[in-house]
Amino acid sequence: MTPTYRTWGRHEQRRGVAPRLTRARTAAQKGALTTRALNRALLARQMLLEREAITPLAAVERLVGMQAQVPRPPFGGLWARVREFERGDLLRLYHQKKVVRATAMRGTIHLLSTRDFISMRSALAPMLVAGAQSVVGKRMGDVDVEQLYRTGREFFGRQAAPFDDFRKELEQRHPKLDIRALAYTVRMGVPLVMVPTDTDWGFPGNAGFALAETWLGKKIPEEASALEALVLRYLAGFGPATPSDAQAWSGLRGLKETFEKLRPTLVTFADERKRELFDLPDAPRPDETAPAPVRFLPEFDNILLSHDDRSRIIADEHRKLVY
Repeated sequence: MTPTYRTWGRHEQRRGVAPRLTRARTAAQKGALTTRALNRALLARQMLLEREAITPLAAVERLVGMQAQVPRPPFGGLWARVREFERGDLLRLYHQKKVVRATAMRGTIHLLSTRDFISMRSALAPMLVAGAQSVVGKRMGDVDVEQLYRTGREFFGRQAAPFDDFRKELEQRHPKLDIRALAYTVRMGVPLVMVPTDTDWGFPGNAGFALAETWLGKKIPEEASALEALVLRYLAGFGPATPSDAQAWSGLRGLKETFEKLRPTLVTFADERKRELFDLPDAPRPDETAPAPVRFLPEFDNILLSHDDRSRIIADEHRKLVY
């Protein structure tokens, strides 16, 4: 079955979404998509043309996760997008284990639905392992990485603990090695989630981590999941886009082959630079004249980070004012 925006933008609860966001092709699509048209498509999918009547959990899944290096930003990001959102809505999801904070795209901490974390973790695993190797590989010495992973699983499987405690454990086992390098390798290579507390934003500064399977009571698949599903979810949330854009969002490499496999199910456009853009056939692509109200977004919202060419969301001459 040809994937559609409705299929891949799960739990959208489309009620309350203006018809202009879901209507088929606009005149702009008959030729190149302008930067402004790409901007409006992105804002529509990111629920920023208007707040939408959607549950916070559904919103997190539609956004394919939210940048969450520190606890507070996802709350502001959801408030900007979801009608009548309140802080307690997300706090409850954390404590009900319906969403998690965990290492995901680009090797950074994200807020993800538990379902997405479980289904996506194996597809992201090679990137996370390679990322750790590129950062700390030369500092690892001759340590057995698989044994190191087993140590991490055993430690974080016993009880939730901050990484400061884990580094003390590693110091006792490997007093002559670079402990921070060993701990970082475990953080990237072992599926872990951060454990919420009763603090205002859900997590203290030195939050505890737990083995994901232990905390969630669900198995994390070891076999690599299909990259096609991940690309389709990306396009639903951030398209139209190029393979390079999807790579910038995910941290994965070599996605051009995956886009080619999906080509028969997708539509293609060109941008003003004549780059080929891929998209889901029924995804919203509003007219470029659609009004875009001012929105408050938290620092490092994924809308700012998820394309190789970010000019659709921020002009190059303005980037230094934000980053």
